[in-house]
Amino acid sequence: MLNGVLNIYKPRDFTSNDVVQVVKRLTKSKAGHTGTLDPQATGVLPICLGRATKIADYIMNGDKEYIAQVVLGIATDTGDAHGAEIAHGGLVDDKARIQGALSRFVGEINQMPPMYSAIKVGGKKLYQYAREGVMVERKTRQITILQLDVLHWDLPQSFVMRVKCSKGTYIRTLCEDIGVALGTVAHMGKLLRTETGGFATQGSISLAVLEKAVPAGNLGDLLIPIERALAHMPKIYIAEDAQKLLINGNKIPLEYVAGLVGGPSLAFDHTGRLAGIFHADGVFLRPLTMLL
Repeated sequence: MLNGVLNIYKPRDFTSNDVVQVVKRLTKSKAGHTGTLDPQATGVLPICLGRATKIADYIMNGDKEYIAQVVLGIATDTGDAHGAEIAHGGLVDDKARIQGALSRFVGEINQMPPMYSAIKVGGKKLYQYAREGVMVERKTRQITILQLDVLHWDLPQSFVMRVKCSKGTYIRTLCEDIGVALGTVAHMGKLLRTETGGFATQGSISLAVLEKAVPAGNLGDLLIPIERALAHMPKIYIAEDAQKLLINGNKIPLEYVAGLVGGPSLAFDHTGRLAGIFHADGVFLRPLTMLL
């Protein structure tokens, strides 16, 4: 069985699930993505194979980086360039004014998830309600914008910005809210995800490259081991005397653990084999995700 992560560069007009299905077909393996990317967006979409599907949330929870185009003066029903125009407003030709507006979004902010999103309400995705013309009450979510920089100006119609943010940030909504802060309306044009959970466009591969690698027997060269995919996590080692407890997924007395630090850690047995992700509660080491 193949176990690891493929750093896929998602092409335009593919859903995240489309990419998963292509990877499944080519690799003949269980696969899952690490966070939905809009069909019209491009960029990094790590795909987990085999046992690595168990670590998808750990990758998904990491910070993201996007390059997004903000189109001024036009609002759409989807918040992006593929929706129908629903409102028009003034254009903005003042860089200092835009920079001032952007500064207000850096830090912890509350954001309303868009109707055209995959969030479920009552067992149904919001975009399904939206397509039926039904508005659903939503709650704001707290997100963090770590960095917001303008990369290119094309005023008064648009500008391109780099956004470093936490999980759960909707860039479409951010573009719309920036429009409101400027006293007009706006929507998101092009969107590129450049980083997610430690994976970046540098080193990513296209589906075409993957398709050639499988028959050539080079898939192993593209597969990122679980340990490397979670390299940001601390490593701990379990003594041989606790091997049975480790294999059975039982709690382990801390006296058998070396290298212990706070937070979730990658646990290895005495042979150096990755056993899973464990967390110490002060008395015992307990399994969060078994990877044996």
